[in-house]
Amino acid sequence: MKSELLLATNGYESTWPSIEYGAWVAASTGMPITLLGIAEHLPGTPPNHKYPLEEILARAIKLFEQKGVTYTSEIQNGDAEKIIPLKAKEKDCITVIGPLGRSPLRRFIMRRSIRHFMEEIATPILYVPKVRLPLKKMLVCIGGLGYEVTAEHLGIRVGIMSKADMTLLHVVAPVDLDYPIARMEREQWQNLVHTETPAGRSLRQALETAQAAGLNVSIKARQGNVIEEILAEIKEGNYDLVCMGSQYSGHSLRHMYMPNVTDEVAENAQCPILTARYSPE
Repeated sequence: MKSELLLATNGYESTWPSIEYGAWVAASTGMPITLLGIAEHLPGTPPNHKYPLEEILARAIKLFEQKGVTYTSEIQNGDAEKIIPLKAKEKDCITVIGPLGRSPLRRFIMRRSIRHFMEEIATPILYVPKVRLPLKKMLVCIGGLGYEVTAEHLGIRVGIMSKADMTLLHVVAPVDLDYPIARMEREQWQNLVHTETPAGRSLRQALETAQAAGLNVSIKARQGNVIEEILAEIKEGNYDLVCMGSQYSGHSLRHMYMPNVTDEVAENAQCPILTARYSPE
């Protein structure tokens, strides 16, 4: 587990769930919190328009004191998409963020904030659009490339402290080329854990790690569009936390032309998403 939590807010009420969830994580793990308030003036708003940043910071500090967590706080002026990554680079932390209240037009022009943060922040990110506590059910998405291992291990640690059940999910995506591994996955998609495919080996390793940690763990497989199937599983399984790898774990140019699965899931799933780049640690 990282050494501390970076909780960031620009004053929008939509960021409160991330503060509430971060306070729970801190109280459960003993991790200290850095509360970062960002005072923004967005294009198109009147010069005298103020977001209730001070109010939400005061509520956060009151919550931290009630839970007995260690915290420091600071306020910076500027754009959240610029300030948060710079602050995250200073610390060995998990960055906890929520929706920043951006307009659909800004999201269309500037891209989603979560995608920008995934690209710029190398340490784990906990994206919280909605609080789901107590934590009883977790979903870990296994892609087969190993990108999810760090997020999986963080999820296991969270699962231990919550005594949560864990489900390991792999989605077999449609492929145009008929090569041996893809053919084996298509033919044995319901029994992948017993195959010598990359996904099968990843599932077995994750299963062994979670069981060794004392978690109640199960395996599920689905077939179809990866994003649609993950979102369907989240909805049907009513999960409280989803752990996913980051497309930026690799050093290839895949992220330039492949869909960002974690970004799309985070944008549409109404539950916390824990994502982390692969680290050999």
